Amino acid sequence: MVFRTPLMSLVVPTLCLCDRHWVIINMVKVTLKMRTPSMTTFSTSTPSILLQNLKMNSSEQSGPWPNSSTLLPIKSSSLGMSCFTMTLGIISNLTALGILAKSRVRFRRQSKSPFLLLTVALLLADLAGHVIPGAFALYMHTDQMNKIKDVNPDKLFCKIFGASMVFFGLCPLLLGCAMAVERCVAITRPFFHAAMVTLGHVWRVVLFLSSVALMLAVLPLFKVGTYTTQFPGTWCFLLIHGPKSKVDTNLALAFSCLGLTALTFSLLCNILSGLALLQARKKSHNTKSAGRCTRRASSTSSTFSRSLNEEMMVQLAAITVVSCVCWSPFLIHILVIQLKQRTSAEEKDGYILLGLQMAAWNQILDPWVYILLRKAVLLRVCCAFYPQRAIVTENRSSEDSHRQAFMLQ
Repeated sequence: MVFRTPLMSLVVPTLCLCDRHWVIINMVKVTLKMRTPSMTTFSTSTPSILLQNLKMNSSEQSGPWPNSSTLLPIKSSSLGMSCFTMTLGIISNLTALGILAKSRVRFRRQSKSPFLLLTVALLLADLAGHVIPGAFALYMHTDQMNKIKDVNPDKLFCKIFGASMVFFGLCPLLLGCAMAVERCVAITRPFFHAAMVTLGHVWRVVLFLSSVALMLAVLPLFKVGTYTTQFPGTWCFLLIHGPKSKVDTNLALAFSCLGLTALTFSLLCNILSGLALLQARKKSHNTKSAGRCTRRASSTSSTFSRSLNEEMMVQLAAITVVSCVCWSPFLIHILVIQLKQRTSAEEKDGYILLGLQMAAWNQILDPWVYILLRKAVLLRVCCAFYPQRAIVTENRSSEDSHRQAFMLQ
């Protein structure tokens, strides 16, 4: 017993120094098994501890090589969600464009054509915003799933991807603001709108707003700013986190401030338009009993114009609410980060990723506003809840449609 303990004290340090060599471990196992029974408990436990240490060391040494069994299901689920949102957005925008093409007769009047043009431009921007950046995102998803190591994408590819994100992010906000301003002018200043606002002017406005978004998006392509890969490595955008130059900070501030300004103007214009419509409805109720017989023809045209204005205002108000809910978290978070001017790099920002996902749903919900908030759909909803009143409303709507068709000819 006196010689066994020193012998073990010499063997165990040797094993700790050479724990990566399996041959020495097996030799020690045989040596320990040849000892007395009093040492068997120690001999059977020591190799198991060494084996566990070997497994832990081998797992720790594979740092840059991620475990595919844990990462691939997450990436495949995110890839499936990206495919789903992209497909849903394309189908929704194409459906809304088809509905607008069928109902273009209702917008044949000169005062309603600018709103139709802006609506088509908004839906086309949403459709392209799903196809082009969505294709880039799917490519980055599949590229990361096929590679074991996290490799940054090509710089040119990341720049083009980031430029498309900025451009198709700003275009719907700016076009929505233009729609709100156009409706506000048409409702509050109808004569000025009929004389000055033409299709040519609206085309120029669409080109100007698209040029503003494009100019801000292509600046990093000319080395004015930087596009980088954002967490979790599946999309590219302006440099938001970490140490950056004043140009990068100003570009991020310009993107967030321009988007928030467009949302603010849309809210103000919709509030003014809604108040003007309420005042017009009150005046019509007051004058309806006095001049019902003498002003029947003029009241028919004013009723048609007012109902169409109300329908467009409901759609525009819904678009503004959806845009504010979807885009505000993303834009405000970028603005707060730039104002704080943090120098530490924050690679994993879950809030910016959540804000991006919410902003992506804006381009899906915009076409459903036109699909659902139409007069025909609202009448069907009223038929479901109020069947007795629905008969009267359907008769009135059929009479109005015949009058509207006669007026539009």
